[in-house]
Amino acid sequence: MSESTQIPYLLRAARGEQLDRPPVWMMRQAGRYMKAYRDLRDQYPSFRDRSEKTDIAVEISLQPYRAFKPDGVILFSDILTPLPGMGINFDIVESKGPIIDPPIRSLSQIEQVYPLEPEESLPFIREILQTLRQEVGNNAAVLGFVGAPWTLAAYAIEGKSSKDYRIIKSMAFSEPEMLHQFLGKLADSIATYVRYQIDCGAQIVQMFDSWAGQLAPQDYETFALPYQKRVVDLVKQTHPDTPLILYINGSSGILERMSKSGVDMISVDWTVDMAEARSRIGHDLGVQGNIDPCVLFGSKQLIRDRILETIQKAGNRGHILNLGHGVLQKTPEENVAYFFETAKQADQLLAVSV
Repeated sequence: MSESTQIPYLLRAARGEQLDRPPVWMMRQAGRYMKAYRDLRDQYPSFRDRSEKTDIAVEISLQPYRAFKPDGVILFSDILTPLPGMGINFDIVESKGPIIDPPIRSLSQIEQVYPLEPEESLPFIREILQTLRQEVGNNAAVLGFVGAPWTLAAYAIEGKSSKDYRIIKSMAFSEPEMLHQFLGKLADSIATYVRYQIDCGAQIVQMFDSWAGQLAPQDYETFALPYQKRVVDLVKQTHPDTPLILYINGSSGILERMSKSGVDMISVDWTVDMAEARSRIGHDLGVQGNIDPCVLFGSKQLIRDRILETIQKAGNRGHILNLGHGVLQKTPEENVAYFFETAKQADQLLAVSV
């Protein structure tokens, strides 16, 4: 067996190898669409219990791996998980989402935010990632993930999910120095957290800047991009060989700017054609995505056609097949299974269709 075949397939794609088919996993692949997850949620109703108690988090992370054998197994966690270790407490309320009370609105609150010490505040992350590596071996890559500074700041300042981001944008436009101070603190701690995840076993780390797509391009360049880049630069100083992926929802207007963050791959949502995304960000960067999650509510023929079309447009180097966002609640599990089966046979299917 050659050395390259002992490297997880997903990691080979993230490193830019030319492959017969793209590796495949799904954002939010562990979650409410799976009956096994819903059963476990009934047993453990607190999200923080499910994501912070090692045995439960490992079990949830492995549910889709056992069911569908994706090429990547992602840590079951939340982008807000490191915040209490910085002095910002949160809760996740079922059907409402995250709540941060009191929200961060003043300079004195920002000055009280302290640097993350993950070994002290997040020891369960080490246990979860080490266990996942043992469980999957080289059969799948273990992914870690973090929230990017702008998105974490948005949650902390808004205090909850938002439709218009009025409070953080008001701060950006009326008290930018205060916001920059907060973003800088977040960036340094997130970089520490990424390095910790890698040291604990994560082979690839995805950074979610879910809300940066709500920024005008010039504001993205001021309040989001520099802090993404700060995280990436700090991580690459100590872990230059670990691939980093950046995902932003609604990113079609800022794709070229995303490529300046220093990451190895851009995860593309479904609002941009994959071939266009490739040409816009250049072929040196990898791409991930970008099938509309609602395609999984369609027929098997539609699912198959979209998979093959996306693969052809992305090319056979540096592409990870994924959805353009997380798999949706109520998605039929049999369609998720078909998605993975088809993706894993893509090279044969494409050979037949040529």
